[in-house]
Amino acid sequence: MTSVTADRVPYFLEPEFARTACRLMMESRTWGDANALCWVLMPDHWHGLIALGERDDLSTIMNRFKSLVSKRLGHGMKKPCIWARGFHDHALRHDEDLPTTARYIMANPVRAGLVEHVNDYPYWNATWL
Repeated sequence: MTSVTADRVPYFLEPEFARTACRLMMESRTWGDANALCWVLMPDHWHGLIALGERDDLSTIMNRFKSLVSKRLGHGMKKPCIWARGFHDHALRHDEDLPTTARYIMANPVRAGLVEHVNDYPYWNATWL
């Protein structure tokens, strides 16, 4: 999954915004019956590997996630949403390895030149830890 901020504004360069969003990503209510296997919050977008549950579809999960983050950051109904509309998804095929995909997602800050090593970037999590 990938979701970008509106106009690719790097809201999450602000540490308090990034920490607030990350706290929400750690809450079970954010994902419902789905499981966030790994995610990384970049300055202007979010990447995640989500295992769907029985109840909620992908659109419901992403709408809830983006809404909770927007509301918590003070960008509710009367202000423009911080997220762009929609999201990009890619369903893993049976021959795609979850840990390999997770490592690719987690390496995003390194590929973007934000840090030299994944462990130097503070805004990520993975269930394998």
